[in-house]
Amino acid sequence: MNQWIREIHQYCQRHSSPPPATLVALERETHLKTLAPQMLSGALQGRFLAMLSRIMRPQQILEVGTFTGYGAHCLAEGLLPAGHLHTIEGNPEIVYLIKKHLTAAALDEKVTVHQGDAKLIIPTISGNFDLVFLDANKREYDQYFDALADRINPGGIILADNVLWSGKVVSGATDQDTQTLDAFNKKVLADERFHNLILPLRDGLMMAQRK
Repeated sequence: MNQWIREIHQYCQRHSSPPPATLVALERETHLKTLAPQMLSGALQGRFLAMLSRIMRPQQILEVGTFTGYGAHCLAEGLLPAGHLHTIEGNPEIVYLIKKHLTAAALDEKVTVHQGDAKLIIPTISGNFDLVFLDANKREYDQYFDALADRINPGGIILADNVLWSGKVVSGATDQDTQTLDAFNKKVLADERFHNLILPLRDGLMMAQRK
């Protein structure tokens, strides 16, 4: 991120509603206890997720890739009173941290944490979804999308994080991750079941709305 983009990002964050104290505590502990705290959604993207969820008022949300749970907390802010969020994390070593902060935010009953391979877990979760957030293995986005596209309610949204891959998708980079994400972006654009939009928010956020 060059200096100008960094300053714009910081300006936007300073002039946006701040995250709640529970998320500040979660971010702090993530920096203290994990090796890759930059994987957090962060304040600006987190407030976007929260606002989108509050606008949509979803009944059921799916998150693929929990990390320490920052995104899950934000997405849960807009759930209907009887709504529920399912989140899937592959790393068993951080589940304790996810659950600790869900309890601190009184979200235990609204969020179910699944640990394991998302490709195997997704078919076991019943019902359709109003909102899906993909932020796990980038090389598996294509498979997640195929598994979920017909389970999105009309008007519902699939979000996919990191689709610009530090700008590599326009740099001519030929590594597998960049090529995979570029192919994913093209696939979503070509899918006639969805309207889509890529936002240059942080590392790129794909929004695909089911028609």
